[in-house]
Amino acid sequence: MHFADPKSDREALFSRPGTLLVFRPPAPPPTPAPGQPGVKSDYLQAHPDIFVAVLDSGQVLAFNGHVDLGTGIRTALAQIVAEELCVPFERVTMVLGHTEATPNQGPTIASASIQISAVPLRNAVAQAREYLIRRAVAHFELAQAEGVQAINGKVVSPDGRSIEFGALLSGPTVQLEYQAEVPLKDSSQYSIVGKSQPRVDIPAKATGQLTFVHDVRVPGMWHARVIRPPYIGRDGGEFIGHTLLSVDESTVAAMADDVKVVVKGDFVAVAARREEQAIKAMRSLKVHWKPVPELPPLDNLESALRKQDYNFRPLLDQDEAQENAEQGISLKRSYVWPYHMHGSVGPSCAVADYANDELTVWAGTQNPHMLRVELAQLVQLDEGAVNIVRYEASGCYGRNCADDVCADAALISKEIGYPVRVQLTREQEHGWEPKGAAQLIDIEGSLDTQGRLLSYDFITRYPSNDAPSLALILTGVRSNQPRTLQMGDRTSVPPYLYPRMKIASHDMAPIVRAAWLRGVSAMPNSFAHDSFIDELAHAANADPVAFRLQYLRESNARDVLAATARKANWQPGVKGSRGVPDSQGNLRGRGVAYARYVHSKFPGFGAAWSAWVVDVVVDSMGKVRVERLVVGQDTGMMVNPDGVRHQIHGNVIQSLSRVLKEEVKFNAQGVVDHEWGAYPIMNFTEIPPIEIVLMDRQDEPPMGAGESSSVPSGAAIANALFDATGVRYREAPFTPARILAGLAAADTHSALAEPA
Repeated sequence: MHFADPKSDREALFSRPGTLLVFRPPAPPPTPAPGQPGVKSDYLQAHPDIFVAVLDSGQVLAFNGHVDLGTGIRTALAQIVAEELCVPFERVTMVLGHTEATPNQGPTIASASIQISAVPLRNAVAQAREYLIRRAVAHFELAQAEGVQAINGKVVSPDGRSIEFGALLSGPTVQLEYQAEVPLKDSSQYSIVGKSQPRVDIPAKATGQLTFVHDVRVPGMWHARVIRPPYIGRDGGEFIGHTLLSVDESTVAAMADDVKVVVKGDFVAVAARREEQAIKAMRSLKVHWKPVPELPPLDNLESALRKQDYNFRPLLDQDEAQENAEQGISLKRSYVWPYHMHGSVGPSCAVADYANDELTVWAGTQNPHMLRVELAQLVQLDEGAVNIVRYEASGCYGRNCADDVCADAALISKEIGYPVRVQLTREQEHGWEPKGAAQLIDIEGSLDTQGRLLSYDFITRYPSNDAPSLALILTGVRSNQPRTLQMGDRTSVPPYLYPRMKIASHDMAPIVRAAWLRGVSAMPNSFAHDSFIDELAHAANADPVAFRLQYLRESNARDVLAATARKANWQPGVKGSRGVPDSQGNLRGRGVAYARYVHSKFPGFGAAWSAWVVDVVVDSMGKVRVERLVVGQDTGMMVNPDGVRHQIHGNVIQSLSRVLKEEVKFNAQGVVDHEWGAYPIMNFTEIPPIEIVLMDRQDEPPMGAGESSSVPSGAAIANALFDATGVRYREAPFTPARILAGLAAADTHSALAEPA
């Protein structure tokens, strides 16, 4: 069973002889915490959720509501299932994300798939194993189960008799209701979890056999293109959804007999039987729009963010300082993080079929169950009538246009009465994808008179929400008023022991479309945290690594930082160029940073611990080259060590690109970076050697590895740049222009400081 038709395939399992199912009764969907991503729904599905199906053929199907975004969780979850059930890995097939087949476990975010969502799956599999052992005990006519073991797809008795799982399942379907409290396999007995396993998705991808969502074709399918409004990348304000003046359908009437135009509010689209006709119609259709209010200037992000309205939200206020603690050195700093794109390789695509008051959508979404709620609202159906079949897409790690294009396709299909494929253009993807939000962090901190950490006052500003699907807003189904979420607080508390701390968030609505991107607000917050601790170490005349180790709260943190420093051959007291070029005109420096990604609603909970040591070279033109990079990672139990390494590589490459190159530009209408030339990303020739240190924690729970190793990146590079140039860079990205400007300002300052 390949679940090409999730609903029918799920239904078939409940009547299939020779099948063992572990299920839970229909349950209300998870309710998002206040201020957090997600959508509230009162929908209660009619069918139970399956966690695992063991078939008499020996095949095992396991079900999880999250999706694989290239992170390798399809492989890692299969390892967990195979280990707990005691079957060969090759027998396990993971079914992910289909709304009609998998449990609703919320959005695939926050590095939570292995850490959280795998727990009920593991419990269900253990329950299935224990049932098979009990059945084998009866088969062997034993008085008790002591000494009976599940081994490699069989149950083996103490006297050496064995029986295959499949043989124990002859007869009618066995249905077990899920129990959370079941005996689990001891980690000391693991033979699959903790061993590197080749990813199951790679062969089909490498040979071109995998069906991506872009490849989906259904009978009778039409092709459609959308025409977006002129307020590029904006989705909040009274004018949103009310800017269209007219559409001249006569401009495409002669193109083909069957070209159809769809207009609802500010939503405009064209559809045709052939894709080239749809493309031509998109380019030819005359659409007239009202002038739109100008976007506030965003060329100076610090100024723009300070001007935005906000809700003050205190997060932490503690004072554990000694009564006689006296303030010594005090620093006040601000750090600026730019808007980023997801940079998905392929523009988003979806196929939808609205027929007989039911909607099926073939989607590359990251959040199938959340999207189902939005689509039901858009086309005015009960959620149970919306079926999302999830396929892999072309990259994401956050909220790109994958959900928007699903809504586009659903609406067009309903209006024209045919299945519809919608493909966005590169210009539309770049312009309209919800950006990783800009961020401004203000810190005022101090050392006491003995050079020890004393105080830390931290405020973060993060204009973002979860960017509802665009068609909902353009058609007026969803309000066009800005909505504020509480997402700026990820990793807002520093990992270091400051006796006095005040931590707060200025929650603000988006200025432009902005949702989440890999690392969410944790990456900018840690950029500030670990840049500031570096400045304090410098003020205290202390080694940056030793200073951090002295104040890190967690032993895992100290261990991973120390191990990373050893691997990098960190030399205490050794300084870089500090602004003095070598004979080739290059400046060289080394920087360190540490972070643990703390995610979800404040105070949240931690994923993996990570540390960076990075060596940079800055040439005379201001270009920064990373010469060497050592990354340490403590992810608890590593289900698939090679998978963890792959995640670290991906995190490093993407975050280096973001820190050194990427920033979205805007004009009065909105986003102006509409193609790769305007928004360059790191290429393969620029990737440095990446050395990885993995901590051995196989006796601890697994932590999420999807984002954590990206979080120290900004501070590590910034600290290395200080060591190279003698200049503190507090605004990313560290482009040649920004590097040269910093050096010029430093030279000017030095000249002004010299006595006459």
